Amino acid sequence: MESTVLTIRISPDTKDQLDKLAQATKRSKSFLAAEAIDRYLEVEAWQVEEIRTALQEADAGDFASDEDLAAVMKKHEA
Repeated sequence: MESTVLTIRISPDTKDQLDKLAQATKRSKSFLAAEAIDRYLEVEAWQVEEIRTALQEADAGDFASDEDLAAVMKKHEA
């Protein structure tokens, strides 16, 4: 896998946690940081796409009916 260098600033506490995790997992800090960034980007991209889809649905007037909403609410009553 091709890679490039990225310099970031993190808190001392975050660095300590990263050091401990790297030691416990026998992985490099760079590997763990890259993995964390990849996961973060995946979640954020998913969330942005879901928001974009929801906005398109709202703009198109695609809303749940009162009956649909009542059914969902009833389903989740305690």
